[in-house]
Amino acid sequence: MKKALIIASFLALATPAFASQCPALMNKINEAMKTAQLDDAKKAEVMDLYNKGKAAHDAGDHPASEASLNEALKLLGM
Repeated sequence: MKKALIIASFLALATPAFASQCPALMNKINEAMKTAQLDDAKKAEVMDLYNKGKAAHDAGDHPASEASLNEALKLLGM
C-alpha cells in the first residue's frame, strides 16, 4: 500500500513536468521554421506534425504531442 501511494505521488508530481515540454518543443519548431531551408512539401509536413502535436497537447495527450513535435524537429534537422 505504501509503495502504491509513493508511486501515485510521484506520477502526480511528474506529469506537469512532462507536460511543460510540449510548449518548449513548439517554440523550437517556430524558431527553426524562421530560417528553415526546406521545400514547400517538407515545410507543410513539419507544420502538419506541429498542428497534430499542438492538438494532442491541448487535449492532454502529452506523449502523442511530444512524438509529433519531435518528428517535426527531426525533419528540421534538429
